[in-house]
This record gives sequence, structure tokens and C-alpha cells, in this order.
Amino acid sequence: MAGLFFTDKDMERIEVEGLNEEKALSQIEEFKKGAPFARLIRPCTIGDGIMVIPEDEREGLIAAHDEAAGNGRMLKFVPTSGAASRMFRDWHRSYENGDLDFTPKRGMNFAGELKRYAFYNDVRDIISREGYNIDDLVKKGMFSMILEYILTSRGLNYAHIPKALLKFHAYPDRNRTPLEEHIVEAALYVRDVNNVCRIHITVSEEHKSMVEDYFSRVRGYYENHYGLVFDFRLSTQHASTNTIAADMENRPFRDSGGMLVFRPGGHGALLKNLNAIDGDIIFLKNIDNVVPDRLKGATVLYEKILGGCLVRLQEVAFKYLQQISLDEIDEKLLSEAPRFCKEKLNITFPSGFSGLPGVERRDFIVGRLNRPLRVCGMVKNEGEPGGGPFHVEDEGGTQSLQIIEEAQVNMGSEDQKTIWRSSTHFNPVDIVCGVRDFRSKKFDLNRFVDKKAILITRKSQGGRDLKALELPGLWNGSMAHWNTVFVEVPIETFNPVKTVNDLLRKEHTQQAVSD
Repeated sequence: MAGLFFTDKDMERIEVEGLNEEKALSQIEEFKKGAPFARLIRPCTIGDGIMVIPEDEREGLIAAHDEAAGNGRMLKFVPTSGAASRMFRDWHRSYENGDLDFTPKRGMNFAGELKRYAFYNDVRDIISREGYNIDDLVKKGMFSMILEYILTSRGLNYAHIPKALLKFHAYPDRNRTPLEEHIVEAALYVRDVNNVCRIHITVSEEHKSMVEDYFSRVRGYYENHYGLVFDFRLSTQHASTNTIAADMENRPFRDSGGMLVFRPGGHGALLKNLNAIDGDIIFLKNIDNVVPDRLKGATVLYEKILGGCLVRLQEVAFKYLQQISLDEIDEKLLSEAPRFCKEKLNITFPSGFSGLPGVERRDFIVGRLNRPLRVCGMVKNEGEPGGGPFHVEDEGGTQSLQIIEEAQVNMGSEDQKTIWRSSTHFNPVDIVCGVRDFRSKKFDLNRFVDKKAILITRKSQGGRDLKALELPGLWNGSMAHWNTVFVEVPIETFNPVKTVNDLLRKEHTQQAVSD
């Protein structure tokens, strides 16, 4: 059957992607079976899965964070592999179709708002070098020409470069990209006592040199300004994490030339990048969730609180693991440790656990405690699209805290839909990861993935529908078997830019851009 399934030419293509026939066939089988749904028990709420850090505990947590950062334990990890095409989708559609009615009633007052964008000066200067005046183009309604200079390689090429390199925020001396804002954030809460600041960015292969070149141009300014040295690393999403596409009948999808089509495996593919980092405590945050300096106070405060929370939890967990791992069975420890596991890490224990022999109780505690730990910021749900925190039950009946996306929920079940819609909090992707064990050995993060937690999404290519297979999401199935703690953080720490119009929100505007 396998020989009939793929031709010799197909096999060459499969091998180029770093896969083999067995892996490709197994991915096709996943399309046929369909992605399994998560089983939601209830949403996490304040006091039931989500912690609120009391005011009088913050200072101690910040001190714990600062000590760990000073000792060089912390780094910042920012996934930024995609281009900004989705951000400019409406503008690009208008440009391609010649539909340039940018009127206030459509929420797209292009002429009136253009100068508010941090990239305005750049596009104005390019247009000027071409012998035109941007104000004249606006007065004449030549918006298509302006869009061409913004979106295409004739000008800024913003529809095709990574979101990390778009100008987001205006400042008196220089306007900043999200890459620069993350660099500044790292300087404020990741630097060590030797003034080394570690940051790791993931980029697509096609954008790697572009991002490297940009960073090399700006690093001197920020190193001088903050008095530090960046340990800056880039990695690309591995081709071997790509997945085969299928048509709507679950057969391998082929392009117009008859070639098999492969697609990136979603953000879960970046687990391989995260796992390869020689890190200890890693801050994980999306590229577009940044703010200007005037709003960074709350961001830095809560990053330190989350970091300190992880450090304190690790200290207790490591103490129990070091003591319990000794050959001698200590009944006092075996009664204390479960209380910590339940109250602080939301770990569930099997019924009858207290009646098990000491060796079995010890092994269970060690197996559940000796795992990667993540502390995840959660904001109150205000209607933003995306995942949220839930109590979830697996096939074996074990409950755990998970970040769940809507695509993982069986919306055909009224019970599951009701639970989903009753969620009070939202996942902003603001996560601190502890990736070393109590002996300071780095975990193999692949051991803690729920490999069944795949997603199957509907895409299109060349005007034809296809199915895409996404690997377990980086903060979903890829971290399913981590120990998880949810902490409420204020909404002002979450300011994503999903469309270009988001840059006009008050959180992203600092001052008018000068003529």
C-alpha cells in the first residue's frame, strides 16, 4: 500500500522535508482520524486554578526574581517566525482590488490617520526620494500608490518582512520595532550581575539574515544606553517539523504541478527550538505584545512577579525532591509534599493514594514533581480571540490545568460549549518556564508533550481548500505534562498588534509623528 501511495518523486520530496515514508503516512492517518477534543471540566477562576498575588508578597517575589536574574539564570525567548502579511491583510486586499474607499465609516480613515503610524516618516522619505510628495498624494487620493510604498518591495515591503522589524512605536529620538521593544524589556528584567542580557529569537529561514542585520545595526545603541552586553541568539523553525497537507478527502494534497505540499507545523514546532536552548528560566512572550516605554512599568513589574513566583515554587519543589529521592522513606515528607503539590501546583492524586506503600507514594510524588514548571500570566477575558485556562481531564481520568484553544473544544457538545464560554480569563502568552530539574540537569521537553493534542485546520492554496496538520501547540499540547500555575496579571500587560489598525490604539501611540 505504501508503495502505491507515494511515487519515487514523492519520496524525494518527503526526504527533502526531513521526513520518511512512515512519518508521512502516519500524518495522513491523523487527517483520517481527526484531531481529538480536549475534555473540559470547568474554567479556571480566581481561587480555583488562578492565583492572585497579594500586595504584601510582591516585594519578596521581585527580590527572588532579581537574585535569580543576577545569577544569570534567566533569558527571554520570542517566537517571531512569520511575516506580517496577516497584519496588513485588509490594506493588501484593498491595494490588490483597487478598493480604496478608506473612509471613517469603515473604520479605516487612511488619510487622516496615516501620520499617526510610527512608520510614516520612513514611507514619506522613500516617496520623497522617488520624486513625489506624500501630502500631495494624499490630497489627490492616490492611496494605491502610498500603499504600494508601504506594502511592496518598491518601498518598505511591510507585507512581506517579519513583524519583528515593523516600526510600532514613535519616540523623540528614534522609532522602534517590536524587536527593539523586546530588547529593552530584556534589559529591564533579564540582565545578570555581569550586565549580560540573554535573548533568543526564532525566525523563518528566509528572514534570518534580515533580522541579524537589523539587530547588528541597533545593538550598539541599546548596549550603550542600558550599559550591558546582549547575548543574542537566533534559530529557525526546523524543516523536519513541517507536516504534509491533505485534500478534503484526506489524500495527500498536490500543487498545480503535481508535487506534494508541506506546511509549517504551527507554533508547536518551536518546541524543538525551545528544547535546544541551554537555558534555566525562560520568559516566553509573543513578538507583537509590546508597549512603549511609558507603559513598561506594569509589564516589568509583573514579569518579575511571575519570575519570582516560579523561583519560589522551584525552591520548595527542589527541596522535597532532594529529600524524598533519598533511599530512606520519610513519612513526614511523604505527607507534607502532597499538600504542596495539591495547593501550589494543582496536582491531582489518585484515590487511595494515602494507603499505598511508601515506595509507591514516593515514586508518584517524584514523578509528578520532577517536571518542567511554567507560571503563566492570565488576564481577565475581554473578548479577545484565543485560548484560556481550564481544568481538563485526560483519557485516564487525571485532571490538570491546561491552556486550551477554541479549536480543541467540541462545540457540538452543549456542555463543553457552555464551559468554554464561561471562562473568565484569557491566555496572553506570558509564560515563565523552568526547564531544569532539581539536580540542575536540563529536561528533555519532548518527554512532556501530549502527542495526541494535534490541530487540523482548513487552509487554501491556489484557490483550492486543503487540510493542515498542526503539531501540539507550544503552550498547549507541547506543555501538557508540565506542572502549571496560573497567575492573574492586569489587562494593561497585554497589548497585542494583530492588525495594522491596532497600532492606533492609545496603548501604542506615544506622540504625534512630526512632519
